[in-house]
Amino acid sequence: MSYFIKRVPNYRSASHLHNVRRLLIKKQVLSGSKAFGGQKMRIQAFSQVSFENTDSFSYVIVGAGSAGCVLANRLTEDPHSTVKLLEAGPKDTILNSKLLLWKIHMPAALTYNLCDENYNWYYHTTPQKHLDNRIMYWPRGRVWGGSSSLNAMVYIRGHAEDYNRWSKEGAVGWDYEFCLPYFKKAQTHELGADLYRGGNGPLHVSRGKTQNPLHHAFLDAAQQAGYPFTEDMNGFQQEGFGWMDLTIHKGQRWNTASAYLRPALSRPNLSAEDSTFVTKILFEGTKAIGIEYIKNGEKKKVFASKEVILSGGAINSPQLLMLSGIGNADDLKKLGIPVVCHLPGVGQNLQDHLEIYVQQKCTQPITLYRAQKPLQMIKIGLEWFLKSTGKGATSHLETGGFIRSRPGVSHPDIQFHFLPSQVIDHGRVDSQMEAYQVHIGPMRSTSVGWLKLKSADPREHPILEPNYLSTEIDIWEFRQCVRLAREIFAQKAFDKFRGPEIQPGDHVQSDEEMDAFIRKKADSAYHPSCTCKMGQSSDTTAVVDPQTKVIGTENLRVVDASIMPSIVSGNLNAPTIMLSEKAADIIKGVPSLQEKNVPVYKPQTLETQR
Repeated sequence: MSYFIKRVPNYRSASHLHNVRRLLIKKQVLSGSKAFGGQKMRIQAFSQVSFENTDSFSYVIVGAGSAGCVLANRLTEDPHSTVKLLEAGPKDTILNSKLLLWKIHMPAALTYNLCDENYNWYYHTTPQKHLDNRIMYWPRGRVWGGSSSLNAMVYIRGHAEDYNRWSKEGAVGWDYEFCLPYFKKAQTHELGADLYRGGNGPLHVSRGKTQNPLHHAFLDAAQQAGYPFTEDMNGFQQEGFGWMDLTIHKGQRWNTASAYLRPALSRPNLSAEDSTFVTKILFEGTKAIGIEYIKNGEKKKVFASKEVILSGGAINSPQLLMLSGIGNADDLKKLGIPVVCHLPGVGQNLQDHLEIYVQQKCTQPITLYRAQKPLQMIKIGLEWFLKSTGKGATSHLETGGFIRSRPGVSHPDIQFHFLPSQVIDHGRVDSQMEAYQVHIGPMRSTSVGWLKLKSADPREHPILEPNYLSTEIDIWEFRQCVRLAREIFAQKAFDKFRGPEIQPGDHVQSDEEMDAFIRKKADSAYHPSCTCKMGQSSDTTAVVDPQTKVIGTENLRVVDASIMPSIVSGNLNAPTIMLSEKAADIIKGVPSLQEKNVPVYKPQTLETQR
C-alpha cells in the first residue's frame, strides 16, 4: 500500500507530521464550506488516504463511549485539531440500518445487550462478604456508544447539591451553576427549552409513550402516600414522583454514538476505530505521547501531539493508567510494571449504586408478561422495524421518583424506578407471571471500594471490590427502601391490580428477615464511578485536577465517570455526558459556561419530616 504521507518512527517526526496534516486539512477546509460541505468528495478522499496511513493526531481518545463520543465531536469542531478515537468493541450499527445490531437500537431489547458479550466487557466483582458472598455481575459497554448502548436509557441528572458537593470535595469550578449549562448544551428535550432544559443539543430526550395504567397507578399511589408530584425531576424539583426522561428519539435508543459520533464522522479531522484493543499509554518521562494498541492481531502505535485522553469508564481508565505505570508504586512494582508516576488514588474510591427489586403480582393481564411470549415478540418487533412505535419503542421505565430516607437529609437519597414487569437475574431469566416491580435503592451509600490489577496482562480483568453494605447505615437505608416501597404499593391506587407480594414476600417483616432478603437479592444498578477522583493536587487520593489532567503527568487527561469525586444522586449517563461537554471546553481553552442563581427546590419541612 502506498502512503500519502510517509510513516515516521519516532515522536518528534510524528509531531512534525501532525503539523503537515494540519496545514493540509486547513487548505482542504478553506476550499469547502464552513461545515465541511463543499468539495465533499475531495475532502473525504483526503481524509481516507491520510488518516489510514499516518500515526499522529492532535488528540488520541481511548474509548468511544458516553464520554469519548462527546469529546470526539466537540474537539473536531475545530478544523485545526485532529482526533483519533479508539474503541475496543464493534460499531453500534452499520450504514445506520435497524436490521443490523437491532438489539442496541430497539429500546425494549435492552436486557439482551446486558447479557451479550459481543458488546459488553462482562465484568464480575469479588465475592461480596456482606451479600452472602455472591459474585456480582457488572455489565459495561464495549461498543460504539459504550454503556449508553446498553443502559435503560433513563436520563437523570442528579441533584444540584451533588455538584456543589463536588466543588467542596476539591473539584473547584464544578458547582451546579457551572454544570447546569452543559446539561442544557447537550440536550434537546421534546417538551422544549426552559430554565433547566436544553432545546438545541445533540442528545434527544423524551418522555415515555406507552401510557400503561400501572404507571398512572404508581404515580397516584405515591401521592396518596404523601409524596409530591414533580413535573421534571431534572428541573427545579427532583424530590417527588413523576414521568422520567429517556434518551429515546423517534422510537430508537439515542446513544452517544447516534447523538455525537455519527454526525462527526464525515469531518476530515476525525478518525474513529472499532475493535481496537488499547494496551498501554506511551510516555517520554511523565509526558504522554501516544497509545499502544492491537488491531487485527497486530501491535500498533498512535501518537498525540497535544494530549492523550482516557474515556474508558470507571473500570478501564484506572486499569489502563496502572498498566501504563500510573498508580500505587508498591502495587505496580509487585507486578513488574515500571512506575511512571506514584498516584495511590488510582482505582480507589470506587462507588456504585446498589438496588433491590420489590415485586407484586398483578391481578390483570396488563404487564409485559405476555409481551415476552414468542408470537407477541414477533408482532412487537415488526411494528418497531416498520414504524419505530409500540412496545418496542420504550424501555418501559417511564415513571420514578426521589425521596428522603429520614428528616434532616438535605436532598433525596432514595431513588425509585417503576416497571410494569418482573425482572429476574438481570433479565437473563424470563419473567414468570403477570407482575410489576419497583427498583429502589440508596443514592449516596457510605460503602466505598476499590479496583486493582490482577496481573500485568491488559486482557485480564482487574479485581473489582465494591465492598457493598459494609456500613450499618447502608443496611438501615435498604430496610427503609423495602418499607417505603411496600407503603406505596399498599395505597388505594393499586387496589384493582394488587396480588400477593412476590419479593420479598409477606413473611419478611423483621429487621433480621429484611437483612437476609437484602443480602440475598440486592444487585448493582450498573453505576460504577469515582475511581480516578477529581480533586486538588494536594489531595493524595485525587487522580485528576479540576481541569481533568492526570496529576504528576503532562499531556494526559481522564474524562469519564471515573473522575467524579463522589457518586451523584441518580443515574450516571446524563452526568457523564455533561462532564464531557464541560471538559471539551476546558481542553479547547474556552471559558466555562455559567448560570448563576437558578432556583432549586428545598422542602419547608426538611428538619422535621421525611
